[in-house]
Amino acid sequence: MSAGLAGVAAPAASAATPLRVQILMYDGVEEQDFIAPVEVLGLAGKLTGGAVVSSLVGLRPGPVRCTYGTVVEVPRAWSPGEADVLVVPGGGYTDRNGPGVHRLNADQGFLRRLAASRALPVGICTGTMVLSAAGLTKGRNATTHNGAKADLAAQGAKVIDARVVDDGDLITGGGITAGLEVSLWLVERFLGAKAAQRAEVVLEYERRGTVWRS
Repeated sequence: MSAGLAGVAAPAASAATPLRVQILMYDGVEEQDFIAPVEVLGLAGKLTGGAVVSSLVGLRPGPVRCTYGTVVEVPRAWSPGEADVLVVPGGGYTDRNGPGVHRLNADQGFLRRLAASRALPVGICTGTMVLSAAGLTKGRNATTHNGAKADLAAQGAKVIDARVVDDGDLITGGGITAGLEVSLWLVERFLGAKAAQRAEVVLEYERRGTVWRS
C-alpha cells in the first residue's frame, strides 16, 4: 500500500501490497501499549502471508527504556513517508517531569512532522494525547485512558466512551490493554474480519468493549 491513507477508503491489504505499520517507541512508553500491536500485527502478518508488515521506530535509532524498565533496541528512526499507519502508544502521563508522552509533546519539531504526516494516526491509551498535541484530535471523535479524558476534551476533542474510536482517518483507543482491541480492529479494517478472527483464535483472546465508528 502507498502512504496517504488519510481521508481515503483504503483497499484491502495483501502480500503484494502490504499494510506498512510503524509503532513509535520513546523513553517512558508503556510496555503493554506497544507490545499488543507488535504481537497482533506480527501474528496477522504471519497468518496472511505478509499482508501487514510492522516495525518499531523511534525519534532516532537506539535503546528505549520503557515504563517498567524494559529496554528495547529500536533499529531505525521514524520515516513518515514509509508508513501507511503510525501507532503512537502511551506512557508516563502522570509524571509531567519524567520520561513519557509529555517529553514527546514538548518536541515541537516532532509534532510538526506528525501533523504533516500522511500516515493514518493511531493513538493507544495516552498516545492519543500526543496526537492531540499535534492538533490531530481537535473537533474529532476520539478516546484515551480514563485518566486523560478530561484533558483530551479540554483540548477540543469530542470524547467518546468506547474501547476503540474509528473516526475515518483517525483511530484511537482507551487505556493500556485497549491496544489489543485497537490492533485487532486494524486487522479487521484492512485485512478483513476473517483475518481478525483467525488472530483472535490463535491469541485465545476475545475482544471486548465497543468499536465506535463515525
